[in-house]
Amino acid sequence: MEKFEVNILGCGSALPTIRHFASSQVINIREKLFMIDCGEGTQMQLRRSNLKFTRLNHIFISHLHGDHCFGLIGMLSTFDLLGRTAPIHIYAYKDLETQLKPQLNYFCKGMSYKVEFHHIDPNKAEVIYEDRSVSVTTIPLKHRVPTCGFLFQEKKTPDHIKRDMIDYYEIPIAYINTIKNGGDYTLPDGRVIPHEELTTPSNEPRSYAYCSDTIYYKKITEQIKGVTLLYHEATLANEDLARAKEVFHTTAGQAGKIAKIAKVKQLVIGHFSARYQDESLLLEEAKAVFPNTILASENLKIIL
Repeated sequence: MEKFEVNILGCGSALPTIRHFASSQVINIREKLFMIDCGEGTQMQLRRSNLKFTRLNHIFISHLHGDHCFGLIGMLSTFDLLGRTAPIHIYAYKDLETQLKPQLNYFCKGMSYKVEFHHIDPNKAEVIYEDRSVSVTTIPLKHRVPTCGFLFQEKKTPDHIKRDMIDYYEIPIAYINTIKNGGDYTLPDGRVIPHEELTTPSNEPRSYAYCSDTIYYKKITEQIKGVTLLYHEATLANEDLARAKEVFHTTAGQAGKIAKIAKVKQLVIGHFSARYQDESLLLEEAKAVFPNTILASENLKIIL
């Protein structure tokens, strides 16, 4: 199977700790790197991950709270120092460009590459990026500022050719791509050989949903139904539900409920509050509702 990996660079919430970095992830899809959020310290974590800077061309920012974007200016400056020439594409709420451009003009004047801003509307689900292998769609969330998550959906690959059947029927190479993409083949004598006889099905497309930050928001379950992996914030424990509602965050138990309703295959919880010295409490709460749950941690790589 082609590569589809989620690399956790940081999974803490607003208050920095010595245990967790601020939010950031890198999704590796067929050696193309996509970053989600860029909290303080992201570039240090990126170096530790051994992921190649040059393959990172697209950055998606969920919302404009500092723990999700304070690392941007430093990382962009470092790319300039490294002599980068390929443009960086940043997808975010329009206010990010307003705030970041003056910093770039002041600290990174005469940069060796371009930063291209793509404005997104966090209030609606829409495809904001697409290539031959993947599409990225916004997931409207409910937080104190305009916020969205991101749904990465792998595109179906062509079916696999049965080489022995191709040889048996002496099918010319020119017809192979048509057959792989669902076509039948008609022999010179008029017999039709169905696609299913000439191929085996390709692997089921994989998907990844990133949902942070948000209050418990059941509405997202329709959009993320059945995803291969869901990352959902679990900032607080159930015992702190009142606080979670006050600050528009989710408890671990609520994250498990979202995963259960959406019938996802696996849940990883993160964005942990600094008040917890041991996140096993959060893991137990989520697993009580949705057993196939794991904890996010720095430098964790999840292979889909």
